[in-house]
Amino acid sequence: MSDLRHTLSTFTGLGTSAARFAARLGSDPELGSRHAETGPDPAYAHRPWGAGTATPLYCPLPERIDDTLGKEVDRRLAEWAEGCGFSAEEAEQLGRAEFGRLVVLAHPDCDDPDRLLISARLNAAWWAADDLYADDTALGAVPAELPQRLALAMAAMDPLPDAGGFTRELDGALRDDKVLVALRSGMDYLARYGSPAQFQRICYSTFAMFVSWTAYAAWKHKGEKPPAWEYLAARQHDSFYTSMTLIDVLGGYELDSNVYYEPHVRRAAIQAGTAAVLVNDLFSVTKDLADENPPGNMVLQVASDRDCSIEEAIEVTVDVHNGLVRDFQAAHRKLQSVPSPQLQRFLRGLRAWMGGGFEWHATSARYRTEA
Repeated sequence: MSDLRHTLSTFTGLGTSAARFAARLGSDPELGSRHAETGPDPAYAHRPWGAGTATPLYCPLPERIDDTLGKEVDRRLAEWAEGCGFSAEEAEQLGRAEFGRLVVLAHPDCDDPDRLLISARLNAAWWAADDLYADDTALGAVPAELPQRLALAMAAMDPLPDAGGFTRELDGALRDDKVLVALRSGMDYLARYGSPAQFQRICYSTFAMFVSWTAYAAWKHKGEKPPAWEYLAARQHDSFYTSMTLIDVLGGYELDSNVYYEPHVRRAAIQAGTAAVLVNDLFSVTKDLADENPPGNMVLQVASDRDCSIEEAIEVTVDVHNGLVRDFQAAHRKLQSVPSPQLQRFLRGLRAWMGGGFEWHATSARYRTEA
């Protein structure tokens, strides 16, 4: 907590009152506790999902539903995808997936379609890499080839210094793969709006996500089913936390890196990102079960680990999700006393992302038939 105290006094000029609060915050045992007690909050609700037979998910309510704006972002996203080398049919499928609508739901403090495209393009590129490289064997995902594909994905996102003829060969390879073109294009677009620190933040949160993808690939390649705790350890770095790194970029401000990475703030962001991705696992169960080589999914890992039914594993996963959301809610409440407008906008952005993410999963054609 001394880092947060230093940051608040040095970068924001907030003085000794912030420092005293930061010191109290750092010694507060409740902030990091599991399922700390929280009073009623109209921003949250227990929401039915899927067929309505499982326990509801406790999550924030969406702050904005604007389907007109979502359709406009999706239209622009489909045009961009064709420019990256995706076929007209693939671009149309991308539009039907409604990633534009996702970012409109997830970033309610941004109503500029051009700025919303930052998140729409990168989320679409990440999803394409996940489907085509890592998850969907029907689309060509090969576990043994994933690490080398991701090494090129990192080079596409974070361009390397020139190395003469070797660089020309690399650039040729990057131009020949539509996923890599999309990743580079998305990052180039981000650079028009974000600072160098924000650019690198997105790079390295993505690269951490890629490491988790290689763990999944190794398990698949060896025919192993990891225990659920090990899967969840990897899943916390392969979560919507990566998408959430864009919150302040789309909001048109910058949360200082020393506040962004302060342990209490980072813990809250990881809680939000992990809760949001467990929603994805829950809505993806039916689709993942249909894959002859199913991707990682918390429900499937729990069912295998505990030798229980899918229905029982769903209940376990819902309980983990709801606990993470309550922990985030408690952390958010504690951090509201820190007098940093940028931090307060970012924390609200995390909450909005969870609410928007649930709404999108619950209404997207991609998951409409899920359990």
